[in-house]
Amino acid sequence: QVQLVESGGGLVQAGGSLRLSCAASGNFFMINAMGWYRQPPGKQLELVADITRGGSTNYEDSVKGRFTISRDNAKNTVYLQMSSLKPEDTAVYYCKTESGRRFYWGQGTQVTVSS
Repeated sequence: QVQLVESGGGLVQAGGSLRLSCAASGNFFMINAMGWYRQPPGKQLELVADITRGGSTNYEDSVKGRFTISRDNAKNTVYLQMSSLKPEDTAVYYCKTESGRRFYWGQGTQVTVSS
């Protein structure tokens, strides 16, 4: 079992920055891919960015050049540095990870960008 705890969300003005963190804990052998998803109000869940254990990254087009995903394998933690935030980035952000061929989700953290 893996528990994911997210932190770092909040309210920020357009053009501002936030850093999200997601720490994995529990009884597991290894955390493999980690990623961030988001669900804007009234819309479907979408991938924001993900990162393999080896550090290969993938980004949704609208966040390329503004968001950076990284991870610390020793701490089983993934980060999402968000810069140049826009009102359309407003969403609940969820952390997701894979371990032992099972997927786990965090509880979500609200990010609100005011114009």
